[in-house]
Amino acid sequence: MLTKLRLNNFTSFKEETTFDFRATHYKILEKTNVFEGTLKGAMFVGANASGKTNVFRSLRMLLQLLFKEEEISLRQRRCLFSDNPKFKLGFEFAIGSSVIDYAFEYDARSGRFTSETLTLDGEEVLRRIGGNARSRITDRELIEDIPDESLILREIYFNTKFRNQKPLQLWFQFLLNSITLDGYRRKIFVPGKQSMTLQGYLRNGGADAINRFFEKYHFDQRIEYTESIAGTNAVIQSENKNIYFRRQGVGEPIPFQLESLGNRNLLYFLPPFFHVIRNGGMLIVDEFSSGMHNFLEELLVRYFMKESRNAQLFLVSHSTNLLSNSILRPDQLYAIDFAGADGSHIKRFSSEKPREAQNLEKMYTSGVFGGVPSYRDENDPFE
Repeated sequence: MLTKLRLNNFTSFKEETTFDFRATHYKILEKTNVFEGTLKGAMFVGANASGKTNVFRSLRMLLQLLFKEEEISLRQRRCLFSDNPKFKLGFEFAIGSSVIDYAFEYDARSGRFTSETLTLDGEEVLRRIGGNARSRITDRELIEDIPDESLILREIYFNTKFRNQKPLQLWFQFLLNSITLDGYRRKIFVPGKQSMTLQGYLRNGGADAINRFFEKYHFDQRIEYTESIAGTNAVIQSENKNIYFRRQGVGEPIPFQLESLGNRNLLYFLPPFFHVIRNGGMLIVDEFSSGMHNFLEELLVRYFMKESRNAQLFLVSHSTNLLSNSILRPDQLYAIDFAGADGSHIKRFSSEKPREAQNLEKMYTSGVFGGVPSYRDENDPFE
């Protein structure tokens, strides 16, 4: 599981910034929101354009660079208001009893990776400088002529599958089970070969899992994936299978395209949601709150924390109702502020040592943790 994320000169994060996902001294939700000392994810809040989505982008970039086939544009990812052309990302993972730390540096001016390091339990097993690397995880100790635009770790994985390196194999399996999801654009990236499209999930019998979830939590609806469906007044038939909602008290099936935005977004969300809970990995979601009711958001977060084990849910959201000690711990919450040319800065809620009985949402909206928009209506009589 991801224990630390380091951003340096990346997008809006000009200064080196570290997110810590290890559990602190809090006993709140310890049995549900913590797995082997690591938090089952975190939530990032802040004003529009504060830098929240850039956290999402850093995690997605790691997965894309290691597993995506086509080239990825990196030049625009360095901080635009910095004269430093290089950015650096670092990731620390706890995998079983092992600690894995991986970092790389990219020069946006020259368009090349300038360094890459991998340590396993504090021992450096891979170091790359420019086009050459020294490795203790391959048959060749010296690797030369590495392409400027590629990560050597990706090449090593696809060539060797980390033979005789069990911790690294488990780490990459964790990454392959991870998924990034843009809730607003419905764009999904799945490093592994499994299909997480809604249609693909339903073709493999996923409607049963969704309906069991609906039944368990007393939703007034079920779904059917079929070519033919009967209502009170008519039968709908088509050449291909389609998605229909059946609402309690409504005799006619409702075609997917006529359903509410919230219900459609929920169905798009559930396949990757169930997959990560079942298999482990990270579910990294931007615009989590898109179209869904506050109570539904709370249910989904609580369900993930309760039902998952070796899994993490990272949320970028404006839903302040999730800032509650009954849903997420203070050490799972980060506020992000943008300070002009100084870039984005973070504050972990737990740094203020809020007590279990305190209202985190009210503390946040009153400015205790930062990350609150500064705009206001000067004519508001209550200001």
